Amino acid sequence: MAANTLFTPLRLGAIELPTRIIMAPLTRMRAGAGGVPTPLNAEYYAQRASAALIFTEDTTISRQAQGYPSVPGVFTPEQITGWRAVTKAVHARGGRIVMQIAHNGRNSHSSYMANEELPVAPSAIPPTGQAHTPTFEAVDYETPRPLDTSELPGIVDAFRAAAINAMEAGFDGVSVQGANGPCWSNF
Repeated sequence: MAANTLFTPLRLGAIELPTRIIMAPLTRMRAGAGGVPTPLNAEYYAQRASAALIFTEDTTISRQAQGYPSVPGVFTPEQITGWRAVTKAVHARGGRIVMQIAHNGRNSHSSYMANEELPVAPSAIPPTGQAHTPTFEAVDYETPRPLDTSELPGIVDAFRAAAINAMEAGFDGVSVQGANGPCWSNF
């Protein structure tokens, strides 16, 4: 892309960008207890507000969706409040920010689940490699529990609620993380 194109405005749905410089989502694992964004998260994103658009790190839609230590969520009132401080800090510096929401599925570990249940996935096939527990210990992935089709509406509802919560927190848009290719959506 020519430099003159890189610095030209771009419209993405309802979001007007002054340039085409976009910060990709980068997992920081800096959330506080309960997946609540902290002042450190607000400072981190505000420091990058000069990008035309910022995508947040992978943000979990429910406890079942958690897959990495210290990753923020967007499913409790405390998390929404923490994210509101982030969006205010970014907007105060003239930035635009989109929340990436996700469910980590089989890329998780029972240590994140209620009652240490197995993570869910479309089928009982574990990923290769290792998971990291909430204490950052590297352990082999477990074989996930196959998701029952009757559970799908609940996951869809969790994504819907996460998008609504992101709007409440002041985000400019939402990106649904789709493993190797997020889908774009804005309000």
